[in-house]
Amino acid sequence: MTSYTTIAGRAVAEIEEKKSRFIASLAHVETEEEVLAFLDEVRAANRMARHNVYAYVLREGGAGATGRVRYSDDGEPQKTAGLPTLEVLQHAGLTDVAAVVTRYFGGVLLGTGGLVRAYTQATQAGVEAAELVVVSRCVDLEVRTSYARYEQLTRIAADCGAKVLDTGFADEVTLRLRMLDGTQAPLLAKLTELERGQERVRVSDPVDAAF
Repeated sequence: MTSYTTIAGRAVAEIEEKKSRFIASLAHVETEEEVLAFLDEVRAANRMARHNVYAYVLREGGAGATGRVRYSDDGEPQKTAGLPTLEVLQHAGLTDVAAVVTRYFGGVLLGTGGLVRAYTQATQAGVEAAELVVVSRCVDLEVRTSYARYEQLTRIAADCGAKVLDTGFADEVTLRLRMLDGTQAPLLAKLTELERGQERVRVSDPVDAAF
């Protein structure tokens, strides 16, 4: 699996254009059910709004899948709202993300160019407010070692590209490490050498995780 970029959790940003308010709400989503639930939530919170335009990009099942892309202008002139919102998400390289841009009409017509610009800028502000994360196929390793070998083990792990998730200190030290799937063999070989062949390492099944 190649890595992909998404957002962590949610983000909200707002701009004003000729007295109209444009509120961009972004969420990390993984299924169309989650998209629809998020859209319903935003609509419910903005019942007085004139439009709740949306766009989303889903990875849809991972490797080999083409993904799913949708948008809606929600009553705005065709291609002035949903498509610009979608294009911002795509230009940012995001997937597994939904954006809903809520418009409170301010009484001044913006014209098609003004609408495209406003929806684009609102979505861009939402992306800038979001925390972007890169998700990769990873494995987690649990390593038990003695206090005497703890520092040496952390150096070896860092040299092999592993990140320390957490460390437990009891009668021994337990480290939880994460690394890209497929890169763990050199580390496992060095750990076996360090621990003189004792089986003190557990490796998880591959998971999609931020790395």
